[in-house]
Amino acid sequence: MLVMEKAPAKINLSLDVLNKREDGYHDVEMVMTTIDLADRLEFRELSADKIQLSLESRYVPSDERNLAYKAAALFKETYKINKGVHIRIDKSIPVSAGLAGGSADAAAVLRGLNRLWQMDISLTELADLGAQLGADIAFCVYSKTAIAKGYGELIEFLPAPPACWVVIARPDIGVSSYTVFDQINLPELEHPDTKEVLEALNEGNFSKLCNHLGNALEPITFSMHPEVAKLKEAMRLAGAEGVMMSGSGPTVFGLMKHHRKALRIYNSMRGFCKDVQLIRMLG
Repeated sequence: MLVMEKAPAKINLSLDVLNKREDGYHDVEMVMTTIDLADRLEFRELSADKIQLSLESRYVPSDERNLAYKAAALFKETYKINKGVHIRIDKSIPVSAGLAGGSADAAAVLRGLNRLWQMDISLTELADLGAQLGADIAFCVYSKTAIAKGYGELIEFLPAPPACWVVIARPDIGVSSYTVFDQINLPELEHPDTKEVLEALNEGNFSKLCNHLGNALEPITFSMHPEVAKLKEAMRLAGAEGVMMSGSGPTVFGLMKHHRKALRIYNSMRGFCKDVQLIRMLG
């Protein structure tokens, strides 16, 4: 039996950090949605009780260090599954890019194994399970538009953003979210107006959404990697209607209502970095 799962990337429409918890995590408030950029996973049952992971990426390990492998191991342990599985990952989401590629893969593993072994486990339970491994996995299990609170495990669904085009541009660097969060100085953070972002989604107001995109981590990543700030400014000057860094970076995205303008900005940004894509919003 072959089971296939799609693992869409996410972008942040708002990212705020509220405080640091006693367990070392930060309480966050993140409005996120998905975009039409995805990894694809295939699952086949093995006769031997083991996990095999295969993918072609020199940047991603194919052993127990991989978040997808950890998700499979946690699923087997939690539900006492004495069967093996081979998981093939076709990577399209860049690594360490602020697009939750690893979390999306882990979430897809939970959904895929649920189908492969016909467990009939709810998405809510899978999201709770995934939250044990990483902050974005609960959101990625659902892959809708939502606000995530706590350290990312508390999910409330929101209306999808108005239909639009997204240009994503990524400089040839990787950014560790752990490094960025370690540099947070809470009294100095500039907090986005999350309330306005929520209102824009509820109203279906594209202009209002673009005008209130906000990411409290931008100044930290910009100070560490000035090329990310330059990329954002270049996209703004090119005419994108809303521009922001996703997650802890380094990917910058721009939102455009019309395809002709999006295509022009896409071509313009290709002069600044190699990894530029023009895609649709999902959510």
